[in-house]
Amino acid sequence: MDVSSLNLNHIEHALTGDRSGSSDFDLNPSARPAGDWTLRPASVLVPLTQRGSELNMLLTRRTMGLRHHPGQVSFPGGKQEHDDQSPMDTALRETEEEIGLAREKVEILGRFDGHETVTGFMVTPFVGIVHGDFKPVPDRSEVESVFEVPLSFVLNPSNLQMRERMWKGQLRPYYVIPYGPWYIWGATARIIKSLGDRVYGR
Repeated sequence: MDVSSLNLNHIEHALTGDRSGSSDFDLNPSARPAGDWTLRPASVLVPLTQRGSELNMLLTRRTMGLRHHPGQVSFPGGKQEHDDQSPMDTALRETEEEIGLAREKVEILGRFDGHETVTGFMVTPFVGIVHGDFKPVPDRSEVESVFEVPLSFVLNPSNLQMRERMWKGQLRPYYVIPYGPWYIWGATARIIKSLGDRVYGR
């Protein structure tokens, strides 16, 4: 499929069927903690916007003062709370809290492969299309900025790169999707790769 021809039908079709999921340890199996590894449930929303004939993906940049992943590009979302009715409820609640996107404006298209993070979360991603006008109102305690990138760019496998960095005394590889001033990497890039693998049948 031509990467420029993406539409919502392609996305919805890609969200059918189960896969085994992904992990921050896929590229670094030796970094996995020994013994039992209890994962806390979390969810994110992968919000899509329609700009003319083009689909965009909405992302956030986290503030530098956060405990987990400060300053990184991420999807809106977070850990599941006791009052959440479902993983999808978690994603929608967190999104509204973080960027002011009311759940009534989001049509959930489906969910896809869960992702295990090095910080001990099992993240369930949900894809949703944003209807109507939306002006982000970020919670400045968590979100520094909100921006959009073309879906055809971030899902294109030719734009996915591999980098390495020293972490806890070992050289470890990770995925990166650079776009303009934005540096999408780590769990966010891996989740985007999972969606791209589904869309393009990889």
